[in-house]
Amino acid sequence: MNEAIKEVLGRYWGYDGLRPLQAEAMECVTRGRDSVVVLPTGGGKSLCFQAPAVSMPGLAIVVSPLISLMKDQVDALLQCGVAAGRLDGSQSQPEQQSVHASLRDGSLKLLYLAPERLLSQGFIDYLGNQTLSLIAIDEAHCISMWGHDFRPEYAQMGVLKRAFPGVAVHAYTATATERVRQDIEEKLGLEEPEVLVGSFDRPNLVYKTQRTADRLNQVREYLDLHRGESGIVYCIRRADVDETCAKLSAAGYSVAPYHAGMDPKERKQSQDAFIQEKVETIVATVAFGMGIDKSNVRYVLHAGMPKSLEHYQQESGRAGRDGLRAECVLLYAPRDFGLWQRIMGDLEPEPKEVALGKLREMYDYARGVKCRHAAILEYFGQSLDKTNCAACDVCLGGLDVMEDSLVMAQKILSCVVRLDGRFGGDYTADVLIGSNGQRIIENGHDQLSTHGLLSEHPKRAVRDWIEQLVDQGFAEKVGDYNVLKVTQEGWRSLKGEATPQLLKAIQKKARVRREKGGEEDWVDVDKGLFEALRGLRRELATDRGVPPYVIFSDASLRDMARRRPADLARFRAVHGVGDKKCEQYGKVFLAVIREYCEGNALITDRSGSGNE
Repeated sequence: MNEAIKEVLGRYWGYDGLRPLQAEAMECVTRGRDSVVVLPTGGGKSLCFQAPAVSMPGLAIVVSPLISLMKDQVDALLQCGVAAGRLDGSQSQPEQQSVHASLRDGSLKLLYLAPERLLSQGFIDYLGNQTLSLIAIDEAHCISMWGHDFRPEYAQMGVLKRAFPGVAVHAYTATATERVRQDIEEKLGLEEPEVLVGSFDRPNLVYKTQRTADRLNQVREYLDLHRGESGIVYCIRRADVDETCAKLSAAGYSVAPYHAGMDPKERKQSQDAFIQEKVETIVATVAFGMGIDKSNVRYVLHAGMPKSLEHYQQESGRAGRDGLRAECVLLYAPRDFGLWQRIMGDLEPEPKEVALGKLREMYDYARGVKCRHAAILEYFGQSLDKTNCAACDVCLGGLDVMEDSLVMAQKILSCVVRLDGRFGGDYTADVLIGSNGQRIIENGHDQLSTHGLLSEHPKRAVRDWIEQLVDQGFAEKVGDYNVLKVTQEGWRSLKGEATPQLLKAIQKKARVRREKGGEEDWVDVDKGLFEALRGLRRELATDRGVPPYVIFSDASLRDMARRRPADLARFRAVHGVGDKKCEQYGKVFLAVIREYCEGNALITDRSGSGNE
């Protein structure tokens, strides 16, 4: 690691190490080489340009899509002692004048701008008077029409390479397929950029998927498991948000709504209440989230299926940004697929075809029985390096699997064989349930021995089982028409040598539980002290008008409650405590730690060793 970067990380952020690919990304910045950096949410993208910006001479320009995101990041940098500022329409004139004054005297190290401000008349010329160290484009997937949050102004960012030919441009995003990465590179006009793609795996996230039976009660059961913790409930439509939030509130849950149809003032009140931990759960459409840097979200629950795996990876990834265990639950129903189809009805032909393809992949994931982590990684062209992730309902044995999966699989695969591998999933399901449709009769398939073999089951269930067999490699879809064929593994199943996992067709009321795992996050942590420190953090955040996690992350509070430091030197050794935060907050946090330990007959200065 570059020594200047290492010194900056320790002094300002209190870090003594980096996450995967951060060092390589920082090296691109310090060497002045253009880059495209793809790291998962919580992977530390911002630090990749913030730390080098502090260590390099000049001003770093950061293009960011949302005011709330800029404000959070600037607040966090200021708390660490880094000279940062932003210019946006929400600021008062004196606030903007103060930023301009800092630009003139050269004291600012990072300036955050929305793309509209950067492209406004004369502003690029204004920046021409500054010595720029780097240009960072955050949420860079917005540049691409193939990205899931296309924003026209971002597509014009190519002007930066022409306006500042000697300044490296760095694009950062949490989710981008190879096609999106190529689009980013071309639209920005990057020159032989270094492309760094981290693993999309988030091992601290526990993924679960359930078909909805009683959606509201399933949501309530998960909220009950996470009392006192921050979480997000995503709904597809604004009406769903209003209804769900009203019912949860009436039942006594600490919730607030958020969607684009709300009055902007009310929407901001909801967001602020969630960030400041005045409410535990935000119930929202996908309009909420991209601008939120809240690190201690302990669960994200989708009360309806997202429209793509990109969306799901991004939205669920808002949980556990602090690296601690968090839960991601997807509740879905076939009607969610139909709802998204109607919403996409007005799209132009090419974008509609792309969107429907992504929707089908999302639906296949939801009803699949493959390891959730492995399935997400495969979508993004990566693979899981272990056979059991120990962090999803599949690997943890949480699925309601049929006891006679082998027999059911043999019935379905036998039908595929008798159809000579010339028909798709829908047709195969129709034959199995005994449909007497015209096409089936004309083909003579009503005379097959497998016709009506599964007549006691609804077509939807049979269709799901077919997809599960495909997902597990017992059958495959071939050609432009996705006709079904039995694979080598499928033939082994027909011989009784390989057994798939098929889910029960009619699921009982969802059995909700907090999965085992994540205990390592709490090893030697006194939970009572953690809660006392959390209360202090909330008070300090309210006094300073910043989110609690900007003061300290949950990971830092747990480390304090583990180490129980008694003086400033030992407090400075806590994870996430830099010079400025030690100076600002050390004494008040030490006072709470000392009082708690005295009241509970606990020793201090455990140094995180795990030994009393």
